[in-house]
Amino acid sequence: MLGSILLVLVAQYPVMAWSAEFKIGYVNTVKVIEEAPQGIEALKKLEAEFGPRDKELVQLQGRIRVLNDELQKSPSTLKERERSSRERELLTLKRELKRATQEFREDYNQRRNEELAALQQIVRKAIVDLARQEKYDLIMHEGVLYAGDAVDITEKILKRLGKP
Repeated sequence: MLGSILLVLVAQYPVMAWSAEFKIGYVNTVKVIEEAPQGIEALKKLEAEFGPRDKELVQLQGRIRVLNDELQKSPSTLKERERSSRERELLTLKRELKRATQEFREDYNQRRNEELAALQQIVRKAIVDLARQEKYDLIMHEGVLYAGDAVDITEKILKRLGKP
C-alpha cells in the first residue's frame, strides 16, 4: 500500500515540477469574437449592408403569399385566362425568390467570412501581445476539454480589445 502511494507521488512529481515552471493560459475565442467590440461592430456593418436586401426578400415572400392565397381562396371566381396568368406570375415570383435568396446567402456568407477573418487576425494579435507581455509559455483555445478559472484569460483579451 505504502509502495503504491510513493509510486503515485513519484510519478506525479515531474508533472508538478513542470506545471510550476510554465505559465499556461486559455482563451475562449468564440466568446471573444462574439463579445469583442470589433465583433459587434462587424455584425452591425453586415446588418447595414444586407438589411435592405433582406427586406426586399421579405417583401417578395409577402407578394408570393398574397398571390397564392388569392388563388387558393377564389379558384372558381377567376376566369381561366386570369387564373392562368396569376399562376404564371406566382411561378415567376417563386423562381425570382429562390434565385435572389441563393445570391443573398452566397454574398452574405462571403462578406461574413471576410469580416470574421479580419476579426480573427485582431484577436490573434491581442492574444499574442498579451502572451508576450505577461510571459505566457502556452496559450490554448479550441479543442480544450476543460480549463479552470485560474488559466482562463478570456476576459483579459476582451478588455484588451476594448470591452468595458
